[in-house]
Amino acid sequence: MADLSAFPITRKWPAKHPERLQLYSLNTPNGVKVSIFLEETGLPYEPHLVRFDANDQTSPEFLSLNPNNKIPAILDPDGPGGQPLALFESGAILVYLAEKTGQLLPADPAGRYRALQWVMFQMGGIGPMFGQLGFFHKFAGKDYEDKRPRDRYVAESKRLLGVLDKQLDGRAWILGDAYSIADIATFPWINNLVGFYGAGELVGIDDFPNVRRVLGAFVARAAVQRGLQILKRPEA
Repeated sequence: MADLSAFPITRKWPAKHPERLQLYSLNTPNGVKVSIFLEETGLPYEPHLVRFDANDQTSPEFLSLNPNNKIPAILDPDGPGGQPLALFESGAILVYLAEKTGQLLPADPAGRYRALQWVMFQMGGIGPMFGQLGFFHKFAGKDYEDKRPRDRYVAESKRLLGVLDKQLDGRAWILGDAYSIADIATFPWINNLVGFYGAGELVGIDDFPNVRRVLGAFVARAAVQRGLQILKRPEA
């Protein structure tokens, strides 16, 4: 059995199944990327809820695993060379798990890099821009009288949705027929935009029929439905 006692995070979140991959997360758009991937592939894992309302993400134990105090993070007892591996950043975790399992990432180099470019498109564009839109539309920013900041992020979100809609034209998924980590990275954010943020009308989601079509296919997947429910917010 794997010994994870050297990792301080296991003192706050003890591993009942230390032989399994340990997931520290919450069901935010970034957090569910990893739980969806794990549900899609069947890789055994043990989830641990990181509660923002209790500031778990700033605890010394969590910071020992992720100094950037963001979720998700993982501790894989069976990492490279059979040694435990701690990893943070959702995009990096998706790439690592895809390579570990040999699933949801094209095996050929050209296909692999095409997938990675869309993962980076989400990480550098969709995630930050949608997150800022959410702040100005749903959270504290909505009370600002000056709507120019909100409108800036609305405009950029629309532009990004247009890029994605064009890519999806005539394709089942971002890469084509093959479902991949590019989809797992991207569609939790779009689901959150129109659902939790309630910003579908604001960004004119009906103007992006391919995005709406593929979002419907994404959330209909049984593994996605399970992954979205893992580590739900306590108030949900």
